[in-house]
Amino acid sequence: MVSAPEPRLAHPLPGAIGLSHLSPYDWQAADGICGGSPHLHLVCTEAYVVTGGRGAVQTLSPDGYRDIPLEAGSLVWFTPGTVHRMVQGDDLRVTVLMQNSGLPEAGDAVFTFPPGVLADPEAYAAAASLPPGTGPATEAAARRRRDLAVEGYLGLREALVAGDDGPYRAFQRAAARLVRDKVPTWRALWRAGALATAERTGAQLDALADGEPAHLAEATAHEAAPTRRGGFGMCGRRDEYALPGTTPPHRPE
Repeated sequence: MVSAPEPRLAHPLPGAIGLSHLSPYDWQAADGICGGSPHLHLVCTEAYVVTGGRGAVQTLSPDGYRDIPLEAGSLVWFTPGTVHRMVQGDDLRVTVLMQNSGLPEAGDAVFTFPPGVLADPEAYAAAASLPPGTGPATEAAARRRRDLAVEGYLGLREALVAGDDGPYRAFQRAAARLVRDKVPTWRALWRAGALATAERTGAQLDALADGEPAHLAEATAHEAAPTRRGGFGMCGRRDEYALPGTTPPHRPE
C-alpha cells in the first residue's frame, strides 16, 4: 500500500506564520464592553501588533485576569491556553501574527461558551459556525456567537478574580476534548508548514557549512494583497490573505 504524500505548504511566510488584520467589533456586550469573542488556542501562540487606535486585550491564565492596554506600537502575545478577549476602544487596528499557520483555521480555537454548550459537540459546532459571506445574516450570527462566548467568559473571569481557577481549568479540559479528533489533521499541517520550514533552515545551514549553498540559486520574492476585507473573525472584522495555510478558503462575494 502506498501512503499518501505529505501536504506541502507553498511559499510560506517567514517561520510559516499566519497573518491577518483585525478591527475589534464595536458591538456592546452584556457587560457594556465592545469587542470580540473570547476564546483560547490549544497549540498556537498568537501576537498582536497594534497599528492604530486604542483598546485592550483581556486575558485569563494561571497568572489571573489581566487587562492589557493597546495603542499604536503595542506588541502583546499569549501562549496556548490563554483565554483572550480583544476590546475596542477608539478605532483599534491590529495585525495578527499566528504560530503554525493553518492550524487555527483548522479549528485550533475554542470559544468560551457556557459549559452546557461545550459538553455537546453538535451544539458547540452549531453555535460556532457562521453562514458564508459578509452580509446581514452573517453579521447577526457573529454577534450571537460573540454574546454566547462573553456569557461563558464572564463566569470564568468572575471565578478567577475570586481566586477559584476551577472553572477556568474545566474550560481548558473541555476545549481539549472538543478538538481531540482534529489532532491528526493538525499534525499534517504542522509538518507541512512550521516543521518543514525549520527543517529547510537546518538543511541550508548544512549546505553553508559544506560550502555548497545551492539553495541561494532559488532566491526570489513574493507579494500578496488582502483578498477579502471585512470578514467576520473571532475578534472582529478581518482582512484576509489567500496565502496557503494562513486563511480559510472563501468564495468571492
